[in-house]
Amino acid sequence: QVQLVESGGGLVQGGGSLRLSCAASGSIFSIDDMAWYRQAPGKQRELVASITSSGSTYYGNSVKGRFTISRDSAKNMVYLQMNSLKPEDTAVYYCKAVQRATMTSSWGQGTQVTVSS
Repeated sequence: QVQLVESGGGLVQGGGSLRLSCAASGSIFSIDDMAWYRQAPGKQRELVASITSSGSTYYGNSVKGRFTISRDSAKNMVYLQMNSLKPEDTAVYYCKAVQRATMTSSWGQGTQVTVSS
């Protein structure tokens, strides 16, 4: 079982930056991929960015060139650096951990990001 706790959300003006953090605990040795998702009111949850245990990354089209995902395995942390934020980035951001051996996923409770225009 993996527990995830996100932090770093808040209110920021358009064009600003925020850095989200996700702390993992529990059965962290078995974590393969980690990812950030977001869900805006009335919309489906969408994949923002992901990173594998070897460091390969993926970004959604809407955040490419603005967001950067990184991982510190020694600290059991994953980060999302968000630059040039837009009002449409407003959402609850969730951290996800995937354990391929057991085909299980764990989610954090989410952190709110609000970008004002």
